[in-house]
Amino acid sequence: MEKVELDIKGMTCAACSARIEKGLNRMEGIDQASVNLTTETGTISFNPEVLTVEQVIEKISNLGYEAQEKESREQKELDKKEELKKKKRMLILSVLLSFPLLYNMLVHLPFQFHFPMLDLFMNPWFQFALATPVQFYIGRNFYTGAYHSLRNKSANMDVLVALGTSAAYFYSVAEMLRTINGGYPNLYFETSAVLITLVLLGKYLEARAKGHTTDAIKKLLGLQAKEAILLQDGVEIKVPLESVKVGDTLVVKPGEKVPVDGVVIQGLSSVDESMITGESLPVSKGTGSPVIGATLNKNGRILIRTEKVGKNTALAGIIRIVEEAQGSKAPIQRLADLISGIFVPVVVTLALLTWAIWFFLVSPRSFPDSLEVAIAVLVIACPCALGLATPTSIMVGTGLGAEKGILFKGGEYLESAHKVDAILLDKTGTLTEGKPSVTNIISLYDEFPMYALSVEAPSEHPLAQAVVEYGKQVGIKMVEAQNFSAIPGHGVSAEIESHKVLAGSRRLLKQEQIEYTFLEEMALNFEEEGKTVIFVAIDGTLAGMLAIADSLKETSKEAVARMLAMGIDVVMITGDNERTARYIGERVGIKHIYASVLPGEKAAKVKELQAQGKKVAMVGDGINDAPALAVADVGMAIGTGADVAIETAAVTLVSGDLMQIPRAIELSRKTMNNIRQNLFWALIYNVIGIPVAAFGLLSPWVAGAAMAFSSVSVVLNALRLKRLQLN
Repeated sequence: MEKVELDIKGMTCAACSARIEKGLNRMEGIDQASVNLTTETGTISFNPEVLTVEQVIEKISNLGYEAQEKESREQKELDKKEELKKKKRMLILSVLLSFPLLYNMLVHLPFQFHFPMLDLFMNPWFQFALATPVQFYIGRNFYTGAYHSLRNKSANMDVLVALGTSAAYFYSVAEMLRTINGGYPNLYFETSAVLITLVLLGKYLEARAKGHTTDAIKKLLGLQAKEAILLQDGVEIKVPLESVKVGDTLVVKPGEKVPVDGVVIQGLSSVDESMITGESLPVSKGTGSPVIGATLNKNGRILIRTEKVGKNTALAGIIRIVEEAQGSKAPIQRLADLISGIFVPVVVTLALLTWAIWFFLVSPRSFPDSLEVAIAVLVIACPCALGLATPTSIMVGTGLGAEKGILFKGGEYLESAHKVDAILLDKTGTLTEGKPSVTNIISLYDEFPMYALSVEAPSEHPLAQAVVEYGKQVGIKMVEAQNFSAIPGHGVSAEIESHKVLAGSRRLLKQEQIEYTFLEEMALNFEEEGKTVIFVAIDGTLAGMLAIADSLKETSKEAVARMLAMGIDVVMITGDNERTARYIGERVGIKHIYASVLPGEKAAKVKELQAQGKKVAMVGDGINDAPALAVADVGMAIGTGADVAIETAAVTLVSGDLMQIPRAIELSRKTMNNIRQNLFWALIYNVIGIPVAAFGLLSPWVAGAAMAFSSVSVVLNALRLKRLQLN
């Protein structure tokens, strides 16, 4: 299967996006099609052996919409600005033509406005001359959209607007012709023209407000440096960012942005990474330190070697994740789409029924009265706001999260996070710094340190790296290991100078039937102090042990307290022994602990909690956390951890700060509350408005104003999320 993203133009309401989805999903060769009204994009997964992208685009065109492969962000931004200008021009023209008709309406209101009655404005032919260009030139898109919708055996907002305004316009034309030789006509030209103007006003305000939902992407794009200083043969040359290649040496001066992802090869400085990670304190950088593009070099000149450019940089990855999340659908949105898809036909039926009741029962044979009531029902029921209720909140919520260093990979994850009531925290690298150091060495053999260092050197485990780092610091000689093997959850083994060397936990010694009880008491004492013990055996005999300590992250205790206060069960899961785990748990306030858990068992522990009815979030940073992250209801990866964990997780916490966990859940809860508010306001207009209109208590133009206001109010309510403070 291949995936393609398309820009889709011409959608006016949720019924449009639902119809495109339905049409595409019926095509042979399409696995899944998802269309987002707010971002005006479609994501289609298809079989290239059965379908081509051109055929998909042709299908969308046949449905009545314009589609093309996704443009560059810059081009799309220009297109949106041009579209907004066009909407504004049409709105101004519509207002100018409709005002005399609206004036005529105001004169006939029962309230005493004391407006003078102008004969010209009352002239049927003058009203006809004003209303006709509004109806067929300014409002032509409604007819085009309605035609394509009906041709495809469905109905959208365009159908409602076209039906309502056409009924008012053509009835007025008939009345004008009927009374051409005398009599006073019942004219509704103002109804059709003012309705179209109000709908255009709503669409214009909605488009302007929707432009702010992508502010997060614009901010992220604005972080990028525009130029870089390339060091070539000792000469500094300013070059455009696009010309920088992997392997180039760049100069970053104090106060300048780091242009690309790379590693420091010379110099000392501190770098403000808050724009990427959300961490407020600058991070010290020296030779060998990684640096991230778009971060700010604070106070020292450094040279960096470029490692990632263009689409491969961390910032580009963040932007890509946010765009995909904003274009995805939350489960609650699918419900709104379903309602919108059946809403329009139901409304048309209700309008016809209302007309019949008024014409035959309420106001016998009074076509004008019946028509006015039916038009009001048609217009008040437009489901525009319903289609905007969810995606606008998802866009703003995911954008705000990105600004704070919390990356949701899809709307469904932003939604599911608010249901989390149990969190599993990995110990090493999550609760702790993940930078353990050797604190004690108990040697029973002269060459013990050399063997311990040599057997651990090939391993990537943090504990092994701590041993290697200690060896480097004290100058221990290292010998190359042969036949190295990692034993998950137990330790490592290798041949060192023809000796079989094992390093690991008690489980490994028991498995190999190696006696260790004479060091047991000392090992227990180390573990009571929160240290991890590594036993080393040579040729089947215990040769010594090392005690390793890993310091807690500064925010671990505060984060755990915050999660508990939010009503969430916090559980620690670790491969470490019970005593060390309990010590760490007591220090951070965690009572529920899974200790001595093998890597392959972590996913089972997640399922165990899920079987108890819990919605589980798993937080980890290592490769061995990936299966548990995948099976959890919400997998959260620490962004400073392994790439595979980040790829597997639904949420990435860019910094290592555990306070990001409660912030992510709070953001999810606030976003879901915002969506519920939007859905309430979107539906309440219809629930109240349709009966009021059906009883003849709502003029069509008032119904049009209410419909426009409902869409704008939903978008503005979603934008309130931008002001949310995540503590």
